Amino acid sequence: MRRHEKGSAAHPYDVVIAGAGPVESRTTRRERARPAPEANQMVQRRPAGAVLVAGAVIFFLAELIAAAAWTDPPYSYTHHYISNLGVRGPLEALGQFMNSPLAWVMNTGFFLFGIMFFIGVAALKGLRSWRRWAALSLGALVALGGVLLAFNPGSGEPPDGAVDYHGLGAFASIVGGNVLVILLGRQRQQIGVAPKAGRAMVVLGVFGLASMVAFLAVASSGTNVLIGLVERCAVYPILVGFIRAGASIWRRRTCARSGGRGRDIPTTDAEATASLSLHHRDARRAWSE
Repeated sequence: MRRHEKGSAAHPYDVVIAGAGPVESRTTRRERARPAPEANQMVQRRPAGAVLVAGAVIFFLAELIAAAAWTDPPYSYTHHYISNLGVRGPLEALGQFMNSPLAWVMNTGFFLFGIMFFIGVAALKGLRSWRRWAALSLGALVALGGVLLAFNPGSGEPPDGAVDYHGLGAFASIVGGNVLVILLGRQRQQIGVAPKAGRAMVVLGVFGLASMVAFLAVASSGTNVLIGLVERCAVYPILVGFIRAGASIWRRRTCARSGGRGRDIPTTDAEATASLSLHHRDARRAWSE
């Protein structure tokens, strides 16, 4: 063991042990023991992740419950529009028979889906400048779409001269939702989403937008060939994308690997204090030897 040369400003604990390399300085140890700012932000984001997952799950459950109650004739996920589940009926429109016994369940699902997605996006931390405003604007568009769907259950054939608020709500939710999934997937590092989940979100959003184009093409043709399936290819990527994002945010640990050395960064004040005390004890032991 040897001390620093005379005149050095280093702390007495800054020693070198033969064969063991230099002992870290007190400042370096304090910096390493300090909780990572990003880790603390991840703790704050976990409720946002839970809300995003809950919004998607509510939509799926509302659709499943309303479809199960529609038995005469049985509801078809590949043939019928999703919006049919919110029409009490009975009536015929767009070449389809609409008669949903639990229409209120689906309409409640539309409403909660939009509102909860907006709350979840607004609760996300890490987005800066125009990215945050873009996310909030798209989240508001999804929320508005959900509200319009819920309070304007429509057959898709409004009276002449009337505004099809239901159609506008569906368009806003699908387009805004898929673009939002892409944006958040691209900003995965800022919102605490794992790389694999972020890449999946981008792919899902692009697939959803492409399916929206296909849906409009099939709907305008009047053939109704697998129209329900094509519509779900445009809607489900939004739900799955938000589930991936929310689950990734919730699962990620608040500790990160530091500098590739395989040592966890303390994530609480107690852990940081314990880590700092341990470093001091080791340094004193090395000095006494």
